[in-house]
Amino acid sequence: MRVLLWHVHGSWTTAFVQGRHDYLVPVLPDRGPDGLGRARTWEWPGSVVEVTPAEARGADVDVVVLQRPAELDGLAERWLGGRRPGRDVPAVYLEHNAPQGRIAGMRHPAAGRPGLLVVHVTHFNDLFWDTRGTPTAVVEHGVVDPGPRYTGELARAAVVLNEGRRRGRVTGTDLLPRLGEAVPLDLFGIGAGELAYGHGLAAVHDDLPQARLHAELARRRVYAHPVRWTSLGLALLEAMHLGMPVVALATTEVPDAVPADAGVVSTRVDDLVAGLRRLVADPAEARERGRVARAAALDRYGLARFLADWDRVLKEVTR
Repeated sequence: MRVLLWHVHGSWTTAFVQGRHDYLVPVLPDRGPDGLGRARTWEWPGSVVEVTPAEARGADVDVVVLQRPAELDGLAERWLGGRRPGRDVPAVYLEHNAPQGRIAGMRHPAAGRPGLLVVHVTHFNDLFWDTRGTPTAVVEHGVVDPGPRYTGELARAAVVLNEGRRRGRVTGTDLLPRLGEAVPLDLFGIGAGELAYGHGLAAVHDDLPQARLHAELARRRVYAHPVRWTSLGLALLEAMHLGMPVVALATTEVPDAVPADAGVVSTRVDDLVAGLRRLVADPAEARERGRVARAAALDRYGLARFLADWDRVLKEVTR
């Protein structure tokens, strides 16, 4: 198939474009959010082709993967030369995020839209979003396996947060000082440098390319996940693929995704602090729990299962 989708979420798209289709990715001269084009910090195959607005208007498109309200509310239609997703071109709305706000008001932007299928990345998100009759499906994350690269040679914990300063309590940024008092804490992610001071951090690494990020994470003894409310982080699943043990808040999809034997999963911050101290102090236990984490991640979040699930979804919506 020829699939049109915007480059919105780099890690997710990296897995998605490993499939057997042709992928058309909008590009604009400024490479802003509506035309970012091909990734520059992830490895994408040659089947991913950038298209300008003029090229997209005349392109033969089998299905559109929408990911943002703006795409649903006219952006995709303009790029497609007046063809409306869900009516003139088969379409799915991929929802990456958990809903925000009061549960009674968690109505999805695609709720009640005819001709669409809303695809969630976790069962938790499917439970909480209200789509008001628009059909839904769940395709859990898939990860391009970076390999069992864990060494744990550095007696530190790694955390990956994007825009932690702006997102604050959502990403558990306020918990970093407590965790950092227990063990040296190294922060990775977009905007990490904004939290260099006053957050209990031993070091910060701002927006590394994916290959280097994986190499650096694998050197840390344990992966810490203090996120309160967000969709299941791909960085967490990538850390598990690397063979890292996990210390994580038991919120959203995490309790279902991280086995108990893979580390420590709890809503008690004291338990997380104690878990970090124990695993950093005991390399043998850390390595064994990391082995469990990798096995679980390969079994549930492997790339082959992810791509097969998406093939079924795309086949169904284009039927």
